[in-house]
Amino acid sequence: MINTLLLLLTFNVVGPPVVEDLNVLDGGNPNGPTWIDWNDPGLMLVQHLNGLTRECLAAREDEVSSLKTAEDWKTRQTKVRQTLDQILGPWPDRTPLNPQVTGTLQKDGYRVEKIVFESMPDFYGTGALFIPDGLEEPRPAILKVIGHSAQAFRRDLYQNVILNLVHKGFVVFAIDPLGQGERLQYFDPKTGKSTVGSSTKEHSHAGVQCFLTGRSIARYFTWDGIRAIDYLLTRPEVDPNRIGVTGLSGGGTQSSYIGAVDQRVRAVAPTGYITSISRLLGSIGPQDAEQVFYHGPLLGIDHADLLEVRAPKPTLQVTTTRDFFSIQGARETAAEVRHAFRILGHPERFDQVEDDFGHGFTKQNNESTYEFFQTFLDLPGNPEEQTYPFLTEAELTVTQTGQVSTALESENVFSINRREAQPMLERLIESRRDMGQHLPQALSEAAKLSGYRKPDATVAPVFRGQYQREGYRVQKWGVPGEDETIIPTLVFAPDEPGARPAVIYVHSDGKTTDAAAGGKIEELVRRGYVVAAPDLLGYGETAYKFRQGHASVQPFFNALMSGRSVAGINAGDAVRVMEFLQDRDDVKPNQIGAIAIGDVGPALLHAAALEQQIQWLVLVDSLLDYQSIVDHELYDVNANSLVAGALTAYDLPDLLASITPRRVAVKQPRTHLRTAATNDEITSSLGFVQQHAKDRLRVETVAADLVKLVEWCVAR
Repeated sequence: MINTLLLLLTFNVVGPPVVEDLNVLDGGNPNGPTWIDWNDPGLMLVQHLNGLTRECLAAREDEVSSLKTAEDWKTRQTKVRQTLDQILGPWPDRTPLNPQVTGTLQKDGYRVEKIVFESMPDFYGTGALFIPDGLEEPRPAILKVIGHSAQAFRRDLYQNVILNLVHKGFVVFAIDPLGQGERLQYFDPKTGKSTVGSSTKEHSHAGVQCFLTGRSIARYFTWDGIRAIDYLLTRPEVDPNRIGVTGLSGGGTQSSYIGAVDQRVRAVAPTGYITSISRLLGSIGPQDAEQVFYHGPLLGIDHADLLEVRAPKPTLQVTTTRDFFSIQGARETAAEVRHAFRILGHPERFDQVEDDFGHGFTKQNNESTYEFFQTFLDLPGNPEEQTYPFLTEAELTVTQTGQVSTALESENVFSINRREAQPMLERLIESRRDMGQHLPQALSEAAKLSGYRKPDATVAPVFRGQYQREGYRVQKWGVPGEDETIIPTLVFAPDEPGARPAVIYVHSDGKTTDAAAGGKIEELVRRGYVVAAPDLLGYGETAYKFRQGHASVQPFFNALMSGRSVAGINAGDAVRVMEFLQDRDDVKPNQIGAIAIGDVGPALLHAAALEQQIQWLVLVDSLLDYQSIVDHELYDVNANSLVAGALTAYDLPDLLASITPRRVAVKQPRTHLRTAATNDEITSSLGFVQQHAKDRLRVETVAADLVKLVEWCVAR
């Protein structure tokens, strides 16, 4: 966000010039006047999104509170299973695993077989199977899924649990999650590293691509676990009726998913993940993409459901009091789950244990986990934790090169998602053959998928003062946005009386970017326009400043949980700014257009497509389409400009086409990498729009003058 200058108050008619403070909400002005209601604009967006998701969760709580009998809970379980299948699906076919043992290690009391298997065709999983020595009959097996660690199961803290379990007589299968160990999804052989960063970044990078197609990357993590269990059941050392799953952090996520959807899991012990979505939102916010279900809360799913759907199968919730996953949420969830197990007749099969620690394993919690599996997988023994020599990372390397992408030319989530997106894109192309039928349908779906809400009657805006410049005034307004939010807005109004046309001028770098004397906004004012420059939620004064976790994608993830999008919310707020202008005496209400510069382009495009009263639109440096993000392995976009599920029904070019016969000018459109689109890229994306709109669409790839583009748009 651009730093604003402090207002220097003066009571002299003649004196030093006033330095303008164009901040409306005062969030960046510690020495200036502060409004209590507007004192934290950097959290306004996330607090609004939290409220939307909590509305969904409240509906779920009402339903759960009405469950009184075992039959009620069984009905709920059936519904949850169906919903999880909907969220995580469509499940792939159970194709041949084609397992390979790439090496064997004999250690004191156990051996290790290094395993490669195909979770899907040419989509390889890697793992290590730890088998106790001297087995005379099939033993219970534990699937050990791993948290966010580059080394995955090779890391010492994970080996500690694995080695204790195998020495207690369990067969243990530890697997690499996506984006970790030998399964980097964006591996660069030249550097030996991921091209997008850590495992959390890998997960969310691929996750965004999945969400655009209306799917969750959680499917891949869960399916890997299901197929790993498929492999365990092929082993003569394993008793198929005594399967357990456990994992910490991201492994807690995976174990709770696998335990919820795979009926073969007899006992599950997720560690350091289960809390409640409401407490998660109120603390660290949404985390990696696999921990976010597409429309999860909207469809009535919370963390408790992942455990309740198992009831009365043995389940242990392992927690720590100082975890960044809220212990309060964990306790509240445990109380609800315990109630479900009690109603279903087996309260002894659920427990929550906790230790005073941060995020991670503790000896006390580990011993509780060992005892839990010993009890419920029928393998009695001493649960005390022991110390064993760790294996080296080299010893536990499964593939020849240390990465499935280079050793086996493995597919990745991107390539599979791109292939699965093709039928959606082909349906779009086919639908565009009949634009008369296609465009109304695309607009209807765009409103639904983006979560756009047509503004209702709203409360009055709040005037915050003004500055006089030569020939015009700069007014500061708090324009009411959706629900309790405020849109900080500058209005540049000519001094001459009379009504005139108006422009909504939105810049992703904030409303003050072109607001200085002599700037682009002043040029428009001197051409006879009233100009309103708002900061839509997530931009300018309201830019999301909460930097813990995954700040760049958290609002996108938060919004999609409730079936909304930041772009859709911003589209509604842009229409509110239009209505604010229509109510002014100095504006001609039927002569209002919009300019969007940068990442706010898709939001204003949604607004103009869905609101006919916006007479024209100029897009500058705006994203060309959503399809290119799915089509290319690497991308660089602002997730706030995206709409989850969009490619199931429409893309940005469809919105452009729908604006006809109003005029649209597109200046220097941007690719998925933020680079200037070439003529070939523009033709590929917008060719059908240009054919449909003809002279009502103007695309400029050179530095065309912004004011001249506006003049072209308003020409009749």
